[in-house]
Order: sequence, then C-alpha cells, then structure tokens
Amino acid sequence: MTTAMRTGAPGRKEPLVEGEFLFTNEDFLSIARMLYDDAGIALSESKASLVYSRLAKRLRALGLESFRDYCSYVAGSDGASERQNMLAALTTNVTRFFREPHHFEHLKTKVLPALIQRARAGGRVRFWSAGCSTGQEPYSIALTVLDAMPEAANYDVRILATDIDPNVVATGRAGVYSDEAVQPVPLALRDRWMARVKDRGQDAWGVGDEMRQLVAFRELNLMAQWPMKGKFDAIFCRNVVIYFDEPTQARIWSRFAPLLNSGGRLYVGHSERVTDMSRFENDGLTTYRLKDGF
Repeated sequence: MTTAMRTGAPGRKEPLVEGEFLFTNEDFLSIARMLYDDAGIALSESKASLVYSRLAKRLRALGLESFRDYCSYVAGSDGASERQNMLAALTTNVTRFFREPHHFEHLKTKVLPALIQRARAGGRVRFWSAGCSTGQEPYSIALTVLDAMPEAANYDVRILATDIDPNVVATGRAGVYSDEAVQPVPLALRDRWMARVKDRGQDAWGVGDEMRQLVAFRELNLMAQWPMKGKFDAIFCRNVVIYFDEPTQARIWSRFAPLLNSGGRLYVGHSERVTDMSRFENDGLTTYRLKDGF
C-alpha cells in the first residue's frame, strides 16, 4: 500500500484535516494501514476528509477526544468490535437492482440455458455475489433465474451473497426495499416475485418467498480464508476490487479461478479488468470465462 506523506518538522502534529478532533497524518496512516490489513482497501491521502467525516461520529459516540486516542483503542485488544465499526464506516456500499444490466442479459441468454437444463436433471447450480452490499445484486441474480426458471427454488439452485460489513448483510437478509430502490426492477418481475410490505410505517417492497429461498447471506472478508468447498457457475464481484491495489486485485482473481466450474463466468465492474488471462478469456463486456482445463 502506498499513500502520500505530509512533510513537516520531525514530531510536528500538524492537522491533516481541520475540525473538532485533532487528526494528523500519523493518525491517517494508522487507520489506512489497519484498513489495508483487514480488508485490502488502499486509501490515498486524498481520502483524508472522508475518513475524518465518517469516523468523527464514532469518536463522539465513544467520548474520545482525538484520533490518536481512537487509533490506540481500535488497535488494542479491547477495540475489536469498534475496529469492525470503523471498517463498516469506511467501506462504500453503492448498489442498485440490475446495476450494469448487460451482465444480467448475458447471464440470462448465455449462461442460464445450460444451467437450467442441468438443474432440471438433478444437478447442482451455484452463484456467488462477492461484495453483495445491501442485497440488490444477489436478488437481481435471483430474479433473472426465476424469470427463466420459475420453479428454481424447488431445485438445487442457490445464490451465496457475502459482504464484509455485517450491517449491509443484515439489510440484505431482511430483503425490504423502498419504492425508489426497486424502480430498476421490471414491473412484471416485481409484481410476480415481490410483495408490498410496511417498513417503519412506510410502504415498501419485500422479496418474495422464492427469492428468499434462493439467496443465503453470510459475512465474509475477501482477504480472509474462504470456507466454501463447492464450485460456482458464476461469480459476481463488481465494483469491489477498485478499492484494492493491483497486487491485491491479482490475488483475488487467482483465488476465484479454482472456485469456478469449467467454463464458469466472472462478472466484474465497468472500470475493472481481470489481468490473469492465462486462466480467463473475455466473454463480453467486463465478463470473463474460465478457460477449459482449469
């Protein structure tokens, strides 16, 4: 990980961001180092204001007086829970239903026909939404599957949805979304597979039983050990590795390959590229296919 160093006299405690709490370059580097070690996310000093604004709330909640005190706390043995809160505060959870719709069209037309045939013959079909955020991505996969195979929940078809942040995992597991959030969902799919519910007194949409049966939510750090034993037919890891440096990105791609069935697909974000072309080949816009023999 690399990040810009602020110059100055040795030992000088110059504020990196002006505000209520003293926040020095040393504090920023400490936080950036912990975030990189825990989640593989690389922060440049250009993100200092974002770090300050998101973590100042945590300092107030804990009654701490400086970022130096906060860094000491989260680095200590008593700060494990708060370190998770810090990670959740600093990770970005931008998502929506059917984001980058060409991926779901590719899944429906190029991938699902053979998988549906396999499932109806008693075979196993698996998808993984890695970095699922609040659940719109795995539920979009579920809707795509149900549109092509309405009885999918009755077969061995499942979608694993994982994220490092327990808060967004809980939101995904609850499966309740505002009217605005479900706007990208085609009306026919929404009306068939979702239902009107109340969310804190407001009208909202809840995922239906079939969608819920298909998707399992779990907490998972992509930098840690992965417990999955079986292989996947498609992995969606989109707009996740843009926060990693190049060596970390390469490590993630290399770890995905052994977990894909032969010919399995890897879907990545619009600004991401898989660099390991020894094992993958292009199969559409930001879509990759595991080469035969791997």
